[in-house]
Amino acid sequence: MTAVRPSTVPPAAADGIPGPVPRRVRPPRWLDLRLVLGVLLVLASVLLGARVVGSADATVPVWAVAGDLAAGTELAAGDLVAVDVRLDDAAGAYLSTATRPEGRTLARAVRDGELLPRTALEEGDGLVQLALPVQSGYVPPGLRRGQVVDVYAVADPAAGATAADGSVTLVVRRAPVQALSGRSEGVLSTPTTAVQVVVAVEAEDAADVLAAIAGRPLVVVVHGSVDGDEVEAGALGPAG
Repeated sequence: MTAVRPSTVPPAAADGIPGPVPRRVRPPRWLDLRLVLGVLLVLASVLLGARVVGSADATVPVWAVAGDLAAGTELAAGDLVAVDVRLDDAAGAYLSTATRPEGRTLARAVRDGELLPRTALEEGDGLVQLALPVQSGYVPPGLRRGQVVDVYAVADPAAGATAADGSVTLVVRRAPVQALSGRSEGVLSTPTTAVQVVVAVEAEDAADVLAAIAGRPLVVVVHGSVDGDEVEAGALGPAG
């Protein structure tokens, strides 16, 4: 008996039917349109975000005022504070911290926290500073640098002198206070403590102011707090 060997020919080949042809794997197309558009969108988002962040950080350091200051005040270092603000095209109108304005004179009043504009400064050649000796009791409580004051010379406010008899004379009107020295607070302060109130006046008026004072006692009042036409010695008494 003869053994039958199994056939090694696939049934399809044996029947004359061709088998499936394997598909060739194609390499990826790096220049695929969708891929290019995706990359462009990502780049555009990154650039736009960087521009927004950069514009938000586009601040410049400029000077701001640390307190209310009257026109005619000569600026000192303590009057100013550096702040970073976003000003865009208006940056040139304000004083950069690269500029040192100490010693310059204010042409107009500025308020606490206000950015210091270049137009608020003027040359102080027409002003001089006078240090006026005043008893502490005749200086308004809380008087500070940068306020505007009137200064009166009196004969004897304790004796009841009044403006009507000519013993009270307005010697300085609307003068900005440049400095205060000698005033102490607390138990050591007395109405007779000597205080120097430094004010700025026009250079051409300085001699007349000194002549009007002529050694007479002085009383300092904040401008506008006392009616100059109705000043009486009682209103110019020691500050309480």
